Amino acid sequence: MSGDGAVVGADGLARCGWAGSTPDYTAYHDTEWGVPVHGETALFERLTLEAFQSGLSWLTILRKREAFRAAFAGFDAEAVAGFGDADVARLMADTGIVRNRLKVNAALTNARAVVALRERGGLDEVVWSHAPERHQRPRTMAEVPATSPESVALAKALKRHGFVFVGPTTMYAAMQACGLVDDHVRGCHRGGA
Repeated sequence: MSGDGAVVGADGLARCGWAGSTPDYTAYHDTEWGVPVHGETALFERLTLEAFQSGLSWLTILRKREAFRAAFAGFDAEAVAGFGDADVARLMADTGIVRNRLKVNAALTNARAVVALRERGGLDEVVWSHAPERHQRPRTMAEVPATSPESVALAKALKRHGFVFVGPTTMYAAMQACGLVDDHVRGCHRGGA
């Protein structure tokens, strides 16, 4: 997501520069990005969408989000873990989602890993155990790193548990989206202290 510092919108609110480029981004920024996300289903959804976003615009994913939810059983990990060849064929024919076989198969693999994690504390525990103890909000988006030591560690931990498509850059984006780090630029009305 590009943009410099906080930009004041027509409504008088200061936001991260990227948030004012489309109404979809403004709504996502103002209501969801950086808000702490807990729970298996919500975290599985965010990890899956971040994987599908890899190499694409986040706007593409936002606009297809409801179709993804319908296609992937509301991101119920148990249901997705049970998907078979017929489901893969159905997903590959679904024009409402991103039809990338590697990413579709990754979602199924990751659903199975989520279910297996239940016996070892669960996805929520694994993800949130990698939240940094301290994180300084950036002045501009140019100061936001692509990865962090915590995103590298989270990627490694998830891979050890059988996840795929969870590289350090994708995990840093997930950490931003799920509120593990607050990368709202200073001056943005959504950022914390």
